[in-house]
Amino acid sequence: MSGGPVGVGFIGTGMISDTYLSHLRSFPDVRVLALGDLDTARAAAQAEKHGVPVSGTPEDVLAHPEVEIVVNLTIPAAHVPVSLAAIAAGKHVWSEKPIGVDRASARELLARAEDAGLRVGIAPDTVLGPGLQTARRAIARGDIGTPLSAQTSMQYVGPDVFHPNPDFLFARGAGPVIDMGPYYVTALVHLFGPVARVGAVGLRGRETRTVQVGDRAGAEFPVEVPTLVQAIAQFEHGATSQSVFSFDSPLTRTGVVEITGTEGTMIVPDPNTFGGEVRVMARPAPATVQGDPEWRIVPPVGVEAGRGLGVLDMARAIRGGGAHIATGALGYHVFDTLLAIEESVGTGRFIEVESTVGTVPLVPEDRDPFEATL
Repeated sequence: MSGGPVGVGFIGTGMISDTYLSHLRSFPDVRVLALGDLDTARAAAQAEKHGVPVSGTPEDVLAHPEVEIVVNLTIPAAHVPVSLAAIAAGKHVWSEKPIGVDRASARELLARAEDAGLRVGIAPDTVLGPGLQTARRAIARGDIGTPLSAQTSMQYVGPDVFHPNPDFLFARGAGPVIDMGPYYVTALVHLFGPVARVGAVGLRGRETRTVQVGDRAGAEFPVEVPTLVQAIAQFEHGATSQSVFSFDSPLTRTGVVEITGTEGTMIVPDPNTFGGEVRVMARPAPATVQGDPEWRIVPPVGVEAGRGLGVLDMARAIRGGGAHIATGALGYHVFDTLLAIEESVGTGRFIEVESTVGTVPLVPEDRDPFEATL
């Protein structure tokens, strides 16, 4: 396709497809053309709800001649097979996180895409939003001096309290580390650079869980992964972080990201969102150490949108050239780091993270997702 909006098709039309469809249908530079799912009735219902012209099977999406990007919203175990099928069909891929469930197949996906001259993008794309973009620019300006450390927290009772089919969120390739960790680790890599090594401890709060809502309420299923993990990380440039990932906490404390530097502390918005306030507290003068801290709100940069920004960024890069931001390489490094955290839990040792990634590009300040540019 030489010009004009980029055609998009979905494979997987479950819960998260609503937010993707709502946002992508509002971006003039993309056209959502087809939805596919193993449950074709579900795909048809979503197509009718969101005004998408074609629905059917995953194969129908892959065969659609005007679909250039496949948005892969399947369960983690299907991410690599579906993404490989899209590459084989000559389509670029945007995949929900994680990139896969093991390193070898994820590397194969990236290698096949590179050989085919096709792009892979991996969620989350929240780093493209004004919240994290503003934080990144504030750090680059020196608002908190040299960043030294971060604290993050993602803890609540678990997704079995609201998801009608939560089994996959407690299976290999998910759990609080692999399911929610990408938001926090991607944000930290965006702010600090690549991770060098990690150490962690963890456990499973319960060996089985019970579906609590929907048609399957009362059904039990096994827990395959740690559901409470405390991790520390050291980044290539020396900064450190400590993080809690839990599906076992009656007390909800999510979206916590605090960055400490030599000259101040920064509160970063929830990395599972695209906006929010960035606040900075300067290092206090000696006489005021015991006083109440004074927080300064950093003026936001950019236009707030939502999930689908990464797809839009890929679409514009396909037409205009250059790199997109939430690349497969970034998604793989984050995934590699999260697997290393799980391996540290299992072995009791620090684990070196073998992969690395370059500096994540910034979004241009004047970029508007709601502008027609193609």
